[in-house]
Amino acid sequence: MSAEATNPASPGPVTNTVPRRKARPRIDLRRLGRAALLGPTARDRLPDAIGHVAEAHRAHYPDADLEPLRRAWVLAESSHRGQMRKSGEPYITHPLAVTLILAELGAETTTLTASLLHDTVEDTEVTLDQVGEEFGAEVRYLVDGVTKLEKVDYGAAAEPETFRKMLVATGSDVRVMSIKLADRLHNMRTLGVMRPEKQARIAKVTRDVLIPLAERLGVQALKTELEDLVFAILHPEEYDHTRELIVDNASRADDPLAEVTDEVRTVLRDADIQAEVLIRPRHFVSVHRVARKRGRLRGADFGRLLVLVNEDADCYGVLGELHTCLKPVVSEFKDFIAVPKFNLYQSLHTAVAHTDGQVVEVLIRTHQMHKVAEAGVIALGNPYAPPSEEQQATSDGERADPTRPGWLSRLLDWQEGAPDPDTFWSTLREDLAQDREITVFRPDGGTLGLPEGATCVDAAYAQYGEDAHACIGARVNGRLATLSTVLRDGDTVQPLMGQDPASEPSREWLEHAHTPAARIAIQRWLAAHPGSGDAEGTEPDTAAQDTQTVRSAPPAAEDAPTSNPATPVVDQPGATVRLAGCCTPVPPDEVTGFSVRGGVVTVHRVECSAVTHMKSVGRAEVGVRWGDTTECRVTLVAESFGRPHLLADLTEAMALEGAEIVSATVEPPSQQRVRHTYTLQLPDAAHLPALMRAMRNVPGVYDVSRAQHHTTAF
Repeated sequence: MSAEATNPASPGPVTNTVPRRKARPRIDLRRLGRAALLGPTARDRLPDAIGHVAEAHRAHYPDADLEPLRRAWVLAESSHRGQMRKSGEPYITHPLAVTLILAELGAETTTLTASLLHDTVEDTEVTLDQVGEEFGAEVRYLVDGVTKLEKVDYGAAAEPETFRKMLVATGSDVRVMSIKLADRLHNMRTLGVMRPEKQARIAKVTRDVLIPLAERLGVQALKTELEDLVFAILHPEEYDHTRELIVDNASRADDPLAEVTDEVRTVLRDADIQAEVLIRPRHFVSVHRVARKRGRLRGADFGRLLVLVNEDADCYGVLGELHTCLKPVVSEFKDFIAVPKFNLYQSLHTAVAHTDGQVVEVLIRTHQMHKVAEAGVIALGNPYAPPSEEQQATSDGERADPTRPGWLSRLLDWQEGAPDPDTFWSTLREDLAQDREITVFRPDGGTLGLPEGATCVDAAYAQYGEDAHACIGARVNGRLATLSTVLRDGDTVQPLMGQDPASEPSREWLEHAHTPAARIAIQRWLAAHPGSGDAEGTEPDTAAQDTQTVRSAPPAAEDAPTSNPATPVVDQPGATVRLAGCCTPVPPDEVTGFSVRGGVVTVHRVECSAVTHMKSVGRAEVGVRWGDTTECRVTLVAESFGRPHLLADLTEAMALEGAEIVSATVEPPSQQRVRHTYTLQLPDAAHLPALMRAMRNVPGVYDVSRAQHHTTAF
C-alpha cells in the first residue's frame, strides 16, 4: 500500500542527508485519525485551527498570500456562529478541520479558501453572489460545486442521475472532489455520534463510491484513512482483531523492519547516496488483507521501508545498491517510475530477504513522488493555472494536468455517450470496483492504462474511441489474437482496423468489454442501430462463402514434381531431386537435402522442422545449391479476417505480381478468422518478397507466410 502514514517513532534519516532547497514536511494526516482509532482523543479545547491552517499552508507555499484565508475565516466564523454539530461542537470546527486536512496535503490557497466557505451557501444566509464578489469567480465556482455535491441523494432510486451530475461537476474541476473527500473524511472521523444504522449507510457509500474516487485521484492519504474508518464500522470484529495484532506487534522487542532499516542506511551511506530511510506501518485494512493472504503474520508484515531521495536517477541507484548488497526478491520488483499508474503514482517497489527468511518490502521514490503518492492531484496545486517558469523548465513541455488525459476527464465522455443514466451508473460502478490496473503498450511505444481483466476490445476503444467499431481483430505481442483475449500487464497490443465502412460492432463484444469507454460506445451504437450487431461484426458475404469457387484443384502433394520449378543442384550425381512440400523452398532460401527411397533427394529449407528431425535420427545431409532460378513454385498461407470481396482483392493482388494460382483452399472461418493456402507459380523467384508484401497490404489480411506442413514421411 502506497499511502500508509509515516511512523512518528520510526528511526531518523541517514546521517549523510543534505538539506533540501525547500522544506517538505512529512505528511502525517492520520495523526488525528490513528489516535482516534487506537485510543480516546482529547476534546477539552479547540486548537487555534486557523493558525494551524496557515502554518500547514506556508510549509508548502512559503510565499502564499494568507489574506484570502483570513477573510474567508471571518466570513465563515460569523455566518456559522451559533450553529452546532451533532457532537456538540461549534459548527465552524468542521470547515476548519476540512481545510486543515487539505492544507496538510498541500492544497493551494484558492482551494483552502473555498474549503472554509464550502458550507456557507448551503447552511447560512451567505449567497453565491456574495462569495463571488468578495473572493472571485474561481472560489465561487468551487463553493457552488461542493454545494451541489452536498445535495446529492445517495438513495438507490436517485443514484444514477444524481451521481452522474456529481461526477460531471467533479470532471469540470478536480478540486471540487478534493474538498468533498476531505469533508467526508472529517465526517467519518466524527461519525460515532450517529445511530449505528446511519453510520453503516454512510460507511457503505464511502466504501463503494468515495474511496474508489480517492484512489483514482491518487489521494492515498485520504483513501487509506477512509478505508480504516469504514472497516471499523462495517466489520467491527475483524477490526478489533487487527487492532490487537498491531498493538501486540508494537510491543515486541525484536523488529526485523528496524534491523533491515539499519542495513539499508549503512549500504546507502557507504555508496554515498543521500537518502532518508523510514519505516512505514501498514494501515489497518492493509494488515487485515495481508493476514488473510498469508495467515500467520510476522514482524516484517506490519510495515514497509520507504527510501526517499532527491532525484529520479537516485531511485535506480538505491535499487542497484540494495540488489547488490542485500538479498533481493526479484519477483517483487515493479517500476512505477518508468510507467506511472493512472492516478499519478510513481515509485520503485522491491523486496529484500531478512536473515530469518522474512521478506521486507521497500518503496523507493523522490520527495516529490512521495508528495504526489500521498496527496495525488491535490499535490499539484491548481492544475488549471498556467505553469510557472520553474515548472516549464522541468516539465519537458508537458503540462502536468491530472484530468487531461486521465480517468476523471473520461467521465465527461462516458456520461455524454451513455444512452441513459442507468447504463452510465452500472458501467461506472463496475469500473469503480476495479482496484487494479495493467499497462499495455502500443507498437509505437505509447501506453494504455486498463483495468485488470481488460481485453483487446477495451484496448481498441481506449486507443481509437468510436472508430474502434471497425476493429476486426488484434495482435498481442506480435501474434494474432481474438478481440476477447484478456490482456496481461506489459503486453503489446495492436488493434487491427478494417477498411470497410460497413463494419460494425458485434453485440457479443459487450461480453468482453470491461471499461466504460468500450461498453458505453458499443451500447450507444447498438441503441442507434436496432437489430444490428448480431453477427460477428462482418456481413454475410464473407470469404468463407466463396470457398467452393476457389477450390480449383487439390493442394500440391508433398514432394510432387512441379512444372518448370527452380532448379536445385545436389552433390549426388544421378539423383532425382524433389522440392519438399513441407517447406516449399525457393531461391534464395538456404537449403539442404536428404536421400530417401528410390534414389530421390528431397530438398528442404534449413529451418524446416523436418531437417531437425532428420538430423536427430542420424540421417546424413546432402549438399544442395540453386541452379536455374528463373521460375519457382511456392505455397503461401494467408491469414485474414473475413470481409466481403476479400478473395477477389487477394487474387487481384497476386495476379498483378505475375503469380499464377495453381491451387487454392480456404478453410471455414473460426472466430472471424479465415486461413487461405495458395500454391503459386512465379516467373522469377526474386518476385516472392514483393508478392508477399502485396498480399499483406490487402485490407483484412494480417499475415502471409511460407507454408510449413507437419509431416513424418521423408
